[in-house]
Amino acid sequence: MTLPLIIYRSLRQHALSTVVTAGSIALACGLMLCVWMVKTQSQTAFTQTTTGFDAVLGARGSKLQLVLNAIFHLEASPGNLAWADYEMVKRHPAVKAAIPLAVGDNLRGYRIAGTLPELFEKVEYAPGKKFAVAAGGKFFGAAPDAREAVIGAFAAQKLGLKVGDTFKPFHGLAFDEKNQHEEVFTIVGVLLPTNTPIDRVVWIPLKGVQTMSGHDAKAATDISAVLIQLRTPSAGFMLDMMYNKQGNRLTLAYPVGAIIAELFGKIAWFDQVLTLVAYLVALVAAGSVLASIYNSMSARRRDLAILRALGARRRTIFGAVVAEAACIGALGAAAGLAVYYGLFAGVAGVIRAQTGVVLDLGARHPVLWICPLGMVALCAIGGVVPAIKAYRTPVAETLAPTS
Repeated sequence: MTLPLIIYRSLRQHALSTVVTAGSIALACGLMLCVWMVKTQSQTAFTQTTTGFDAVLGARGSKLQLVLNAIFHLEASPGNLAWADYEMVKRHPAVKAAIPLAVGDNLRGYRIAGTLPELFEKVEYAPGKKFAVAAGGKFFGAAPDAREAVIGAFAAQKLGLKVGDTFKPFHGLAFDEKNQHEEVFTIVGVLLPTNTPIDRVVWIPLKGVQTMSGHDAKAATDISAVLIQLRTPSAGFMLDMMYNKQGNRLTLAYPVGAIIAELFGKIAWFDQVLTLVAYLVALVAAGSVLASIYNSMSARRRDLAILRALGARRRTIFGAVVAEAACIGALGAAAGLAVYYGLFAGVAGVIRAQTGVVLDLGARHPVLWICPLGMVALCAIGGVVPAIKAYRTPVAETLAPTS
């Protein structure tokens, strides 16, 4: 028990520097874990979030803008489609289902989208999962002029709305209290959570958006996009040829997951910058371990010499100093897990609030144990230099009387 006792007493004697150094290690470890887990989870979550659709048909423009607008409800629509375009793609033999979408209004910052009841009745937003409403609610009816609404779970929670409540929409995608419509809609259902962007949307009948006061009467039958389910993957390439390569009026965004993957490819440099910052923080933390123990060597020289005089071997002293550095690293790594969970929960909350995509705080990944062990090893390496100095402490010279 001599070695553990030496380490414990040294850590207690230098408690302040131990806490400060372990804190910097915790910050480095937590930051590295958060950067890695958010990057990997968000990329997987976004590329797999298609809400059950294979492609999006919209006005001529950016495929990424189409996907962000129609699937993630983040971007503005690049333009409108005529109702005839929807009818044409719906009748195409390669298309299994086509759901029209109309956007352009909001409810205190949460997007309002017009669609048909088929979205909730026939579509699986994930394999084997269909939309459902909480007890006491229902989906809005087939009547095109019904002033009814079905609200996503997250939007309902944040807006404090429930079945039976009424609201007036606001014009535009950005909330401006001066641009309120006259129409009054009644909430008839609150969707059960889907952990997709749909949770942030207020859904009303398609005609409710198209004929709302203040909208262009000439575009009363236009839509913003068409969400498409295909019968076979090869059908997507057929439609891609028809709309993107041979046509010049509409754009087909297919496949949805690959288009989002391209977005992550464009912002990969940002992940690299964050990772580099985390590595630099880790190196600084390891350096602080080295500096903390090395600077205390002068105060420890006499203690180490006494230990040597009592029979402690040089390798014991060397091992004690390295083990002390590793212990500081272990304390920091343990606290780093707490820092990680705090940072991750905050980032995941922001991502969910802005996109509706949910990250899993309880997800397991090898990096969750590789990174803490790496920090302990890095700190142990940082303790080698002061350990060498302790190893070379001359016993007789150190214990010799000074006067």
